[in-house]
Amino acid sequence: MSRFWSKTTKCITPYVPGEQPRDKKYIKLNTNENPYPPSTRVYDAIRDANNSSIRLYPDPDATELKSALSAYYKVGADEVFVGNGSDEVLAFCFPAFFNREDAICFLDITYSFYPVYAEFFGVDYKTVSLRSDFTVPLDDFPECTRGIFLANPNAPTGIALDVTEIEALVERLPNTLIIVDEAYVDFGARSMVEITKKHDNLLVVQTFSKSRQMAGLRVGYAIGNTGLIEGLKRIKNSFNSYTLDRIAQKAAVAALEDDQYFIRTCEKIIKTREDAAKKLMELGFKVLPSKANFLFISHDKFSGKEIFSGLKREGILVRHFPRPRIDNWLRITIGTDEEMNILIEKLKDLML
Repeated sequence: MSRFWSKTTKCITPYVPGEQPRDKKYIKLNTNENPYPPSTRVYDAIRDANNSSIRLYPDPDATELKSALSAYYKVGADEVFVGNGSDEVLAFCFPAFFNREDAICFLDITYSFYPVYAEFFGVDYKTVSLRSDFTVPLDDFPECTRGIFLANPNAPTGIALDVTEIEALVERLPNTLIIVDEAYVDFGARSMVEITKKHDNLLVVQTFSKSRQMAGLRVGYAIGNTGLIEGLKRIKNSFNSYTLDRIAQKAAVAALEDDQYFIRTCEKIIKTREDAAKKLMELGFKVLPSKANFLFISHDKFSGKEIFSGLKREGILVRHFPRPRIDNWLRITIGTDEEMNILIEKLKDLML
């Protein structure tokens, strides 16, 4: 501990990212990365952008990318905000929309960055408990809350809500900002983007990291009414006007242009997920119904930690959360068919 640390630095509990080991080659099924490469158009855009222009600052407004996103989703360019990954966009939401005296809510089992951000920005929060089957009790969210963060599909469970259920929440709480984190929505759920046109208390956040295969380039965005987007812009431009670099902007535009590749790879992951879920259930695992690019599983005869450690010894990384209610569960990213078949065989060996 440094004597120069601030009170925030001393007290904060940082987010713990998924393990990225370098001791040997692993089958990585622990960080929800896409097993397939980006579109060839992305590679072409990266090559073309890698020129002398990188000596210049990028467009702080990401005009071309916002234009591409607005055309893709059929919203106005002034209804789109882009940032350096969806995590940054979510972080900007806290100072943009919430005061220290405000109370916000999110689920007790959800993306673990939400409480980290709340503590960092000094925003009070309460949690709403998932039901015993890990489904979301939307009616339990209270009226006296300034904001709600709702991951859909939820992480790490993979369970998704229907847009009609979320819209009912938005309508029930007109004075509450509902921020829907759709990092995994393209793997079988429905987006709320269209609904943002009807409600000024709804903001949708998405990312290019998962379904667009660009986790290494860090591109995220939000879609909502112009007032919300202007709030995010004011915070960004008070922090760092140039959050998204030139290469990432060009690559993201190219990814949007190859919609057929995007659809095809999402369909492959969905099929692999369903095949893997069936095989895991045949091995006696409980498998939650997932609409994400991962599965959440547990076994009555083997602890989550035991399976996690055994797979790691065999060169397969999955995610174990040593937290209340889910410490016996594992989150497994959907890899290629070959990687998932290896996982199944290794699990059979561990369970002998």
